[in-house]
Formats: sequence, C-alpha cells, structure tokens
Amino acid sequence: MTLPTRRQRVRAATVDEIKTTARRLLVAQGPAAVSLRAIARQMGMTAPALYRYFASHEALLEALCADLGVELVAELTQARDAVPGEQPAVRLTATFQAFRAWATAHPAEFTLMFASARHSGCAGSAIRLGQRDREAARRFGPVFFDIVIEHWRRSPFPVPEPDALSPELRAQLERFTGALDLPAPVGLAYVFLSGWARLYGIVALEVFGHLDFALTDVEPLFRAEMAALSRQLGLPSHQPTD
Repeated sequence: MTLPTRRQRVRAATVDEIKTTARRLLVAQGPAAVSLRAIARQMGMTAPALYRYFASHEALLEALCADLGVELVAELTQARDAVPGEQPAVRLTATFQAFRAWATAHPAEFTLMFASARHSGCAGSAIRLGQRDREAARRFGPVFFDIVIEHWRRSPFPVPEPDALSPELRAQLERFTGALDLPAPVGLAYVFLSGWARLYGIVALEVFGHLDFALTDVEPLFRAEMAALSRQLGLPSHQPTD
C-alpha cells in the first residue's frame, strides 16, 4: 500500500477545510452564503486559489452534497440495522424517523440537498440534474426499499399489476428498479414510492415551516402517515415511538 505524499496530505486537508467552511457558512447564513469568495475570506485565501481544489462553485456544492449524503445514509443505515430483520415494520419506521430527525436537526443541509429540484442547491439546474438524481437514487433508494423488498419476499402482498399502471408511469418505474438493480416488480415500486412521496412531503413541509399554519406539532401527522404506509405495504401495524 502506497502512503500519500505530504503534498497529497496537505491537499486533502485543504479540501476538507474548504468543505467544512462551506458547511459552516451554509448553517449560519443559508445556501446563498456559500460562495467561493466568502469561503476564501474565511480561510485567509484568495478566491482564485480555491480553483486549484474545485473547478467551479457547482463542483464544490456537488462535493459538499456528496459528503452530506454519506452522512445521512450512515444515520439511516445505523437506525435500520439496529432493528432485527424479522421486524420490517419497526425497521422501516426507525429508518424514516432517522430521516426526519436528521432533516429537522439540519435544516440548512436539508435545504441544500433537497430544495427546489430545479432552482437551488444540489438540485440546481447548474448541476447535472440527471446524474444527481441517479446518484441520489443509488444512495437513498436501497436504504428504505431493501426493507420493503425483503418483507415482500417473505410475505408477498398484493401490488398493482404492470398493466394497471399507465405506460408512462410503468416505463419510469422500470427504469428506477433497473437503475438500482432491485429485484422487485413495478407494482411494488409504485406502492413504495407513493408512500415515500407522502412522508418526504411531510418532512419537507415541516423543515420549511409550511405546516405552521395548521400544526404546532407535526409528529402526530408523521406517525399517522407512517402507519398508513405500513398498512399499504402489508406490514404489521407499528406506531413510531419518540
């Protein structure tokens, strides 16, 4: 095994410092504050010097988002794997709870990663949207979907037949399961994604404060929707706990 040279170690440390500084600015001031000029000022560098480490502002955001994705997936995987495999309802609930907990504890990071799919942050149109979506699917999809597939294998439950779905939807679901190499019928992917959309929607609305007009505590709504998804997936009833 070849050890990194001193130059390589110094470069890696500088890259880490740049990303740490970017995240600090993100948390303190929001996504708009994460500029190369601001980062350089914080680090006592010139903005042009940062281009030796990141080719563009978009490249820096991509790297930061990749790190956040690794962090989030680690949290989700730890929560999932802390529950025995023979308890799929509890495993799925624990994983979704971990997603909500991370999102509400890191609203700035969540905003950068998941805000408007075409206008800001990691999802911004300046970054290659198709590639980003494929990478996001590879990172997040299996964490949740593996639980559902394992349960479906053990205890098959009814899912829509492919012909019951529109050709346009069926083709997209086939691409989705194919991209993740998931041995699952498109009907199962449909059931899962429809439930994921509801739960993700609740988390996003909570993080962005868009449920404040109706709810002072989003937890009961999240629990109710989690229970509804479990029923839809043919899972034994399980109510999340705090």
